[in-house]
Amino acid sequence: MEDLFAAAAKSRLEARAPLAARLRPQSLDEVVGQRNLLGPDRPLRRLVEADRLSSVILWGPPGTGKTTLARLVAEASSKEFVQLSAVSASVRDVRAVIAEAEERLGSHDRGTILFLDEVHRFNKAQQDALLPAVESGLLILIGATTENPFFEVNAPLRSRSTLFRLEPLDEDDLVVLLERGLEREGATATDDAIEYLAGRAAGDGRQVLTTLEVAVALAAAADADAIDAGRPVTVELTHAEAATDLKALRYGRDEHYDVISAFIKSIRGSDPDAALYWLARMLTAGEDPRFIARRLVIAASEDIGMADPMALVVADAAARAVEFVGLPEARINLAHATVHLATAPKSNAAYAGLNAALADVQQRPAGEVPLHLRDASYRGAASLGHGKDYQYPHDHPGGWVEQEHLPDEIAETRYYRPTDRGHEANIAERLSAHRRRPESPPDHDEPSEANDR
Repeated sequence: MEDLFAAAAKSRLEARAPLAARLRPQSLDEVVGQRNLLGPDRPLRRLVEADRLSSVILWGPPGTGKTTLARLVAEASSKEFVQLSAVSASVRDVRAVIAEAEERLGSHDRGTILFLDEVHRFNKAQQDALLPAVESGLLILIGATTENPFFEVNAPLRSRSTLFRLEPLDEDDLVVLLERGLEREGATATDDAIEYLAGRAAGDGRQVLTTLEVAVALAAAADADAIDAGRPVTVELTHAEAATDLKALRYGRDEHYDVISAFIKSIRGSDPDAALYWLARMLTAGEDPRFIARRLVIAASEDIGMADPMALVVADAAARAVEFVGLPEARINLAHATVHLATAPKSNAAYAGLNAALADVQQRPAGEVPLHLRDASYRGAASLGHGKDYQYPHDHPGGWVEQEHLPDEIAETRYYRPTDRGHEANIAERLSAHRRRPESPPDHDEPSEANDR
């Protein structure tokens, strides 16, 4: 009798489950997407079918099938399947699973698979508690994470697991899921509604089905006559648009680094449209505007430099505006700086020059400061030869005189090599003229007091 009640309860729960849960694949052949891992003779499929899977970390955005794959592994395996969520599990829970695995192996010669959802939520102590059992093979770990495991999973645990990257579903895959969902819901949809839903799901299979479920409910509410007549409701574009208002933009730690990288590379590539798009992505996702401002300040010197000296001033002003004005208005200041930097002439000559100088400082013997450049301001310095023969540039025409400012070991080395872009072209011309110009005699014979500075 209890079994009958349990079966009835399970059946009712399944009927009330979200559409994504009701459409969960029952075999590898039903999985949509991930052909690089699950296609014929692909690595993950072969390991699952042969029941030879060792510890793995499934890494990918939400809705790409990580939990589904873990369940399919459990069904194909002869091992016991245990599931924990890193959100709620403690070190005590991990130790209990390990103890049960030891008992199971000793008593029944049966291994254990531990599926740990959101493994990136485990702190170091929790991961360390799990490590010995994974290392010995007592537990086969299947960790699922939406975050880059190289940031969030400690190195020993990661090195003992095979990493499989799950990719976002493409639009064709999402259309397949939508068609399955419509069939399960007993509904139809217009082509433009399907195209709209698939195009705005960001590769998330679970999200596209959740959104479809909402769209079907909205269509049913708008067409009560179809329900009364037993006709399938039709999801129109207006229903799809209304349903997607409930979708939040995905933006985890991985996207945090990837999107800011795309933002800076768009600025470096002088593409203001792309730069504004990535800025909008970050602002919409709730990125810290101070982080964006800091990266703009860095880019102003790293990628623009002396080709447009005002770029750093504009970027710094935007950073100050973020603190002074705050969001939402400060987004205008960030856009101003973004467009200025993206459209400015580019040069990394100052940055490259610094790197070359740092390499010489680190790899070559440190030369002595030339005598004529040493501090001559204190009593007794002159007797040491400090400042002797130093020529004060302002005593010469044009405020420049030829003299060496580097140690003898690297005399005449050129670290800063200006480009011919923007303001830096003027600098290049001036430096070139200095290097060609013969030394000019000073305007007077008396040494300036500035020689001692």
